[in-house]
Amino acid sequence: MKAIIDTDKIRMVWVDLDDTIIDFRGNSRRALSRVYHDYHAIGRLFDDAEAWISAYERHNHRLWTLYNRAEISCTYLREERFIRPLAEAGMTRREASALTHDLDRIYLDRLAEESTLVDGALALLERLRKFRLNVGVLSNGFADVQHRKIASAGIAHLIDITVLSDDIGINKPDTRIFSHAMKRSGISDPSAHLMIGDNPATDIEGALAAGWQAILFNPTGLLHAPSPAHTVERLDDIVL
Repeated sequence: MKAIIDTDKIRMVWVDLDDTIIDFRGNSRRALSRVYHDYHAIGRLFDDAEAWISAYERHNHRLWTLYNRAEISCTYLREERFIRPLAEAGMTRREASALTHDLDRIYLDRLAEESTLVDGALALLERLRKFRLNVGVLSNGFADVQHRKIASAGIAHLIDITVLSDDIGINKPDTRIFSHAMKRSGISDPSAHLMIGDNPATDIEGALAAGWQAILFNPTGLLHAPSPAHTVERLDDIVL
């Protein structure tokens, strides 16, 4: 199914960054594999890189759910997502805690170096530019890495505004971050804003609650978008 952007009404298109524009999962797994091979302490706990990555992803997913609900801090998330899989595999929490600062820094550095985009992402951004629409990034990601990821992916010239939850201490789906984004854009009419994202709760429900239009990017076909949002399984299915 295709989703049509009404260019007579929409003036500002916002995109989520991770797993909507940038292939975060693929990039993250490559970065985590490099971390595994860099640290012998991790190699002693996990049989292979895949076992390490799976353990990390399981804990990271749970922590991000809490973070998006504003139930834990950014600092707590960044520490615990390494401490928990290491401790679960047999390392003492004290040893894991001592290691986690370096792991967080190295992982984010490796992640920022990765540049793979989601299929169709570059073409989508170029289509939006062709129709002279303003384009913004609206992300719950960490400020110290999101800008580097945008630069590494080679898409900075296609983005007008970047609004990060980390900069203002408010996460999607809180409508205050959407209001902040509107103020940054200078376009005060909520109905002139469109959000494209892969998370039904943080991206789509948040946008709709703010009075925006929304498109759920649903490549697996397993997610459900709240009405009246549209759903696409490929970014190429967003047409103007």
